[in-house]
Amino acid sequence: MSYNCISGVAASNVFYFTELSYYNIVKGIHDTGYKLIREPKIDSTFSQREPSFSPDVVKKLLKKVNPDSCLDKSKYNGSKLVSTKYCTRCLYSSASATPMQFDDSGLCMGCRVSDTKLAIKSSTYAKLKDELIEITKTNSGESGYDCIVSVSGGKDSYYQTHYVKEVLGLKPLLVTYNGNNYSQIGWENLWNMREAFDCDHIVVSPSVSTIKKLNKLAFIVMGDMNWHAHIGIFTTAPRIAVQQNIPIIFWGEHGYADLCGQFSMTDFPEMNYRERTEHAGRGFDWPFFVGIEGITSQDMEPWKYPCDESLISAGLRQIYLGHYIPWESNKHLNLVINEYGFKVSEEPFERTYRRGSNLDDIHENGVHDYLKYIKFGYGRCTDHASKDIRAGLLSREEGIHLVNSMDHIKPKDLKRWLNYVEMSETEFERIADYFRDPRIWYIDSLGDWQRNKLESGY
Repeated sequence: MSYNCISGVAASNVFYFTELSYYNIVKGIHDTGYKLIREPKIDSTFSQREPSFSPDVVKKLLKKVNPDSCLDKSKYNGSKLVSTKYCTRCLYSSASATPMQFDDSGLCMGCRVSDTKLAIKSSTYAKLKDELIEITKTNSGESGYDCIVSVSGGKDSYYQTHYVKEVLGLKPLLVTYNGNNYSQIGWENLWNMREAFDCDHIVVSPSVSTIKKLNKLAFIVMGDMNWHAHIGIFTTAPRIAVQQNIPIIFWGEHGYADLCGQFSMTDFPEMNYRERTEHAGRGFDWPFFVGIEGITSQDMEPWKYPCDESLISAGLRQIYLGHYIPWESNKHLNLVINEYGFKVSEEPFERTYRRGSNLDDIHENGVHDYLKYIKFGYGRCTDHASKDIRAGLLSREEGIHLVNSMDHIKPKDLKRWLNYVEMSETEFERIADYFRDPRIWYIDSLGDWQRNKLESGY
């Protein structure tokens, strides 16, 4: 094939699809013999991979901790409220945390992708299974393991391990990031995995003092006290993969494809550094915290992603199983309970009706989700109800009732977390208010926070 006619290469969201996509595109063209394109290079003297922040920006982001700092309440007079549009099927709105678009019939793109998934035939999934098998053969490394499955000990990581080991017939290494806040049942589920699946298992547990500092600082800076865990999960498995020369990591479903339809089911996005930092890390990476509260570069070692050279050398691919296999969490939960002894919470959660989700962190369903409510006006109950509505397990009316009875609840684990990071509830509420979206929230004539609420029959 002749490439003499090439004058340029256009690329858009292809950069999200795989690790180092741009480098691989350029290398692929160059290796065909088309020498007019520059030889690909990983390193650059002009730009750095990690995002950087000036001292002034860092100072501004941290100033909320100052008791004398004042929130500009004038922007919450209701003038910026958006005309909230809700999906005609699920419960997500145009002001959701993930970018949400709607078709002409009022369906959100997450529902559209859900419909596509439900329409995929078993014959198509059989072909996709063959593709997965071929990927594992083509990308086999020199390690004693065929792949890594990143596991939290939750229902989805149980199912991922089940599929990889029992269906694909692979020998996985299980890898876990320990964020130090497991529930008792979640901890039992995690340690049960090694025996239930007869797998080797590496658990990485960062310094507790550093984790506590990151809990507090990330809450102040970005309103996400679990930043350390989101980044830690998507850093630990790649680090072990590079160290052990294991070229494949398996993840569950792609969050943004599932929630808001970022990708279609004919796309096959893979986890990579850019997605880790922009989505899971909210645009922040480990260098931001160095020098704050005495945190050193060495302290941040568990959150340092492998360098580009090592990723290229390992040929690392990070596959989302949700784009290759039928994915419905409620069915997975039943399977792992019956076959592997997975345990659900004996006590109902306050902010959602499911009892088998997010058991790996006692604050994920609690204060972490409460912060999402403060920011965007909805919480995990909306997430779970929308998933179950899409799956045909819940009516929209039932979902609205659940959401309006649970999304607003202040969780009791807040006091535990405040003691954990040595913060008062007054300070927490004052800082949390800075993250309220003025498109959603306004202050009424009595000085109270108000938001638009999804009503029955809306």
